[in-house]
Amino acid sequence: MSELPTPAATPAAVVDALKAVAGNPPKVRASFAKGRCVRGTYAPSDRAAEITRSLSFTKPSRVLARFSVGGGNPGMTDTNNLVLRGFSFRLGDDAHRSDILTETAPVHFARTLDQMLAFLEARIPGADGKPDIKKVRAFSAANPETLNQANYVAARRLPGSFAGTTYWGVHSFPATNAKDETRFIKFKVSPVGGDVTLSEDEARAKSADFLHDDLARRIAAGDVRFNVLALLDRPGDPTMDVTLRWPDEDNREQVRLGTIVITRLEANAACDGSIFNPVNLADGIGHPPDEIFAARRTAYTISLAKRR
Repeated sequence: MSELPTPAATPAAVVDALKAVAGNPPKVRASFAKGRCVRGTYAPSDRAAEITRSLSFTKPSRVLARFSVGGGNPGMTDTNNLVLRGFSFRLGDDAHRSDILTETAPVHFARTLDQMLAFLEARIPGADGKPDIKKVRAFSAANPETLNQANYVAARRLPGSFAGTTYWGVHSFPATNAKDETRFIKFKVSPVGGDVTLSEDEARAKSADFLHDDLARRIAAGDVRFNVLALLDRPGDPTMDVTLRWPDEDNREQVRLGTIVITRLEANAACDGSIFNPVNLADGIGHPPDEIFAARRTAYTISLAKRR
């Protein structure tokens, strides 16, 4: 069994810890601070309604989205293979809005808010600007599930393009269709052209902002497309623990809900002035039952207030 800290964590404490791990840079996101805002369109598939009655997913709409590099440091290099890449997007209209947050790992790094806070506190830099490695190792040994995300990332090559990367929603979302049938799904966002990765030698030749430069070039060429997929649940899936994948998740039955086409770059202010709030989900996609998702409702609002 994992050893968890006894004090109850709060979303505010987690936001503060995220900022502290990054060195407390002012007026930026607590996580995924470096990014690029874009716009596009969403077109539903003819099977979307089988999974959800949500008008966000069953009707065409404009899309506001943001690609990003993990961590709270806005100067993070795009060649860092130890951090995630993110893709957040907003579908629907004001009356039927859904904000979906995905990243380049299918699991989160903590199961509970207490565990998340302890994970971050173990990594806050000391006076020398570095975390205490002994403290990090001791926490990891006592909480091995917190390594699942890092191990997944470390086993894969560096993403070579925001537009050529698979993104995952780590939560289990209850989806309800027009027949009032509900089942859990996981979101997977897959690049239409397939994944693009780099070898270590190729990565060393890239600039600190190469993902952002590549994105601009691809949008100018007009070919940035993603399929939005729903992975379908099976009985007994671990819907409460975001550090675990569903069994045989890579071979699950999946339904294409629709396709996102990114059509242009957008001023970052269009994304930075508000938040992609994961609790904004139009009827037909419910809130996941896990503790981490519940905490995000408050944490994202706190993070926005801190950067204004």
